[in-house]
This record gives sequence, C-alpha cells and structure tokens, in this order.
Amino acid sequence: MLDKSQLAKMIDFTMVGASATTNDINRLCLEAARYGFWSVCINPFYVSLAAKLLKKTSVKICSVVGFPLGANTAKIKALEAETAIKEGAHEIDMVINIGALKSLDYEFVKKDIKGVLKVKGIDKNIIVKVIIETGLLTQDQKVSACKLIKEAGADFVKTSTAFNGSGATVDDVKLIRSVVGPDFGVKASGGIRTYIDAINLINAGANRLGTSTAVQIIGKGQ
Repeated sequence: MLDKSQLAKMIDFTMVGASATTNDINRLCLEAARYGFWSVCINPFYVSLAAKLLKKTSVKICSVVGFPLGANTAKIKALEAETAIKEGAHEIDMVINIGALKSLDYEFVKKDIKGVLKVKGIDKNIIVKVIIETGLLTQDQKVSACKLIKEAGADFVKTSTAFNGSGATVDDVKLIRSVVGPDFGVKASGGIRTYIDAINLINAGANRLGTSTAVQIIGKGQ
C-alpha cells in the first residue's frame, strides 16, 4: 500500500475549469507545494503565473493543449504547446483528434501528436501525454489510439478530460496498460475522488493520476 507521500508524487493536481480565477490558481499551487504533488495541471492562460508561484518548489507545471475537444488544427496545437513550454510548463496534456481517430485517419492523428512533440526540441525532458477520451471510444478505437500514440513517440496515454463521457475506469486502465506495455506512461483522469479510487487505478496499471480532489484524497489516505 502506498503511503501519502508516495501517492502524492503520482498526482497531477488539476484545475482546468473555465471559471478558475487567479485566486484559485494561487491556492492550487500553494496546496500542491504543501502536499508534494507531482504537478499542477492547468489551462494555458495560467502557466506563467504558476511558473512564478512554483519557481522555488519541486512541483512541475502541466498545461493542457487542444482542450477539451481535441478539434483544433494541428498547427494551433503545436503553437499552443510551444507557447506553454516557453512560459514555464514542463508537461503537456494534449487531446487527441477524436474525430480523425473515428474517421480512421490514422496518419493525421499521428501528425497531430508529432506536431506537439516538437516541444521536445526545446527540452528533451518535456513529457507529452495524449488524452484519448475513453468515454467516447469503442474498445477497438481505444486500442488503435494507444498504438498510434506509442508509435508517434509520446510519453503517456491519458484516459480522459472528464469533460466528455465517463472518466477513468479500472477496465480502461487495464486495457491501455495491456496495449502500451509495462514501460509506457498511463495516466488515469476523471472521476477520481477517493483514496480507494486512486489505489484501484494504480493497481490496474496507472502510474500517474489526474484529479481536482487531490487534497481530500491524500488527507483521507492510510
């Protein structure tokens, strides 16, 4: 069983709602530093603020890209990612082009991902996670998405945005892990509200969690 500090290092403390204010982000960053979460996951508008607030801490900054629909053009996603990195982000959570995936346009899906992956030219240590939105996909589409993400060279498959369809499930995490193998990143996100939720998803194969209720989860951990 993971202790609180170990679990905290697997959590991206998330605030990506449209109504998030400067005060909300200030609180998010303060709590992330206090509890030792891996990162804060925020909208691009707040990356520069978070970079200032977390400058003297070990907390990483994760920016979403193409969020939450994934339907931006590839050029815009790439620019959005580049801007976020230049303003202080260490990680990118991009939404896959769901429509292109469902249309079987796999070459475009990979091109879309590779455009964002160009940020690794700025810093090879940047982590890129790709959100597949499991709640909108069939089992076969989930498998195809995972294979494309791995082939494109990203670092993680992420289950969902929590804005469309269902959030993370144990079955989806198990499926993703079975496709990408033991050494690839798997991030479970959406609907993770309790310590037991977190542990169940980790046991299923997730090595990163995204949640807006991280403080409550750690506070109620064993």
